[in-house]
Amino acid sequence: MPLRAFLPDLLVADGRVQAGAALVVSESGAVAAVGPPPPGAELHRLPGAAILPAFASAHGHSFQRALRGRTEWRTNGSGVRSTFWTWREAMYAVAARLSPDDLHAVARLAFHELARAGVAVAGEFHYVQHDPAGRPYADPDALAVAVVEAAREVGIRIVLLRAAYARAGAGGAAEPAQRRFVEGDPAAAIAALERLTGRFRGAAGVSFGLAPHSVRACPAEWIRDLAGEAARREVPLHLHVSEQPREVQECMAEHGVPPVLLLARLGALGPRTTAVHAIHLSDAELRALAGVHVCACPTTERNLGDGVVPADRLLAAGARLSLGVDSHAQGDLLEEARELELHLRLVTGERAVLQSPAEQVPPGRASGGARVDALAWTLLTAASAGGYASLGMRGGRLAPGEPADFVAVDLDHPAVAGATAEDLVPTIVFGASSGAITSLWVGGAPVVQAGRAAPGRAPEVEILRDYRAALARLRA
Repeated sequence: MPLRAFLPDLLVADGRVQAGAALVVSESGAVAAVGPPPPGAELHRLPGAAILPAFASAHGHSFQRALRGRTEWRTNGSGVRSTFWTWREAMYAVAARLSPDDLHAVARLAFHELARAGVAVAGEFHYVQHDPAGRPYADPDALAVAVVEAAREVGIRIVLLRAAYARAGAGGAAEPAQRRFVEGDPAAAIAALERLTGRFRGAAGVSFGLAPHSVRACPAEWIRDLAGEAARREVPLHLHVSEQPREVQECMAEHGVPPVLLLARLGALGPRTTAVHAIHLSDAELRALAGVHVCACPTTERNLGDGVVPADRLLAAGARLSLGVDSHAQGDLLEEARELELHLRLVTGERAVLQSPAEQVPPGRASGGARVDALAWTLLTAASAGGYASLGMRGGRLAPGEPADFVAVDLDHPAVAGATAEDLVPTIVFGASSGAITSLWVGGAPVVQAGRAAPGRAPEVEILRDYRAALARLRA
C-alpha cells in the first residue's frame, strides 16, 4: 500500500493548526509526515472537514454503561437520599448479574459509543473477575477477555488495567456484593496479567497494566507489591485516589496519612502511575503528585457528587492531566475536557482558570502565526496526548512516528460552523459535541465513517441488538 495523504480543510497536528496541509500515513499505520501531499501518495480529500488527533479515555468501567438512566432518583424507594454510596449499591447489583456474554454486549456498545465520539483508545479499569458466587470461571480470564474482544470488534485500542481487590475497607472482609471482585493476594492479579499478556501477544491495539483498586480496597502491602511489579514490567499502574471524603478519612484512620502520601510512602508514585480522580487533596499531596498522571472524570464526578478536580492546582504542582469517562454516564471526551475547566469556573467565579495570566505563548500556532488559545490546547491535550501517556502509549499529537489515530470534524456542523484556523480548537473544545465528529481512523484504518461503524467492524445494528438483549436480562 502506498503512502496515503489525508487532505482536510484544516489540520490540527503536532501542536499546530494548518490550512492546506495533509496528514501523511505510512503503510504501517503511523504518521509519516505533516505537510504537502508527497508525489505518488494515495490522496484522500476531506472537503469541509478538520482533522484532529483522536481522543483517549484513560479510565472507564465499561459494564457501568448498563446503569445509565437507572440511578437518577432522589431516593432509593426507602427514603434514603441518593449519594455516591447508594449509587454504588446499584452498581454492585448490576455487577452481580453480568455473564461473560452480557459483559461483552454492554462493553461493545460502550466502546462503539466512544468510537463515534472520536475515542481511539480506552483504558479499562477491570475489576469484575469471577462468577456471581465469587468462584473463578473455567477460563479464569473470561470476563477480561470479553471486554478486550469487545474493543477489538469495534476497532479501538484497549489497555486493560487488571485490578486487584482485597476487602471492603480497613479491617473489614469483602461484602457479599463484592465477591466477584476479590482475590486472596496480589499474586492473583499478577498471574492474570501474565496470562492475558501471553494470550494477546501480537494482537494489535491490546495491552495491559495493573490497578490496585484503591487504598480502601487494598492493604498497603498489596499496593507496594503491585507497584513494584508494574515498575518491573514497565506497565501502567492506575489507582482510584481520593474520590470521596470518606475515603480520605478512612485512610487517615488506618495509616495516619491521606491517600496520596500513603502511595508516596509505598513507592507507588512515579511517571507510570495514574491517580484517578484525585479530588480531595492537601497541599502536601499536590506536591507529591509532581510528574504523576492524574485522570479526571468530570462527567462521572459531577454525576456522583464526588467534587471538583483541582486541575489548576494540579497543573501548577507539575501533575500531568488526562481524562476518562469512568462510569460511562456520558460518552463524550469533549464534554470531559470542557467540564474540567467549567467546573473550576463555578468554584472560583473566574474564567479561563486553567490558563495562567503569565501564559503568553500558546503551545500551538495557526498557519500565518496567529495566536491559538492556550487554554483550549491544554484541554485538548488532556483529552488526547494526556490519555495516551497515562496508558503508557505514544500518541495524541499526530506527530511523525506516532500512530495515525485521528478524527474528522464536520466544519459545516452547526456547532462548529464559521471556525477558522485561529479559533478552531477553542470552538471545538468549548462548543462542539461528539455529534460534530463524523469519522475515526485508528492506525490509519477506518473505524467510524459518516457517523456509523466502518465496513469490517461490528455492525451497529448487531451491537444495539445484543446490548438491548443483555439489558433486558440484567433488568429482568
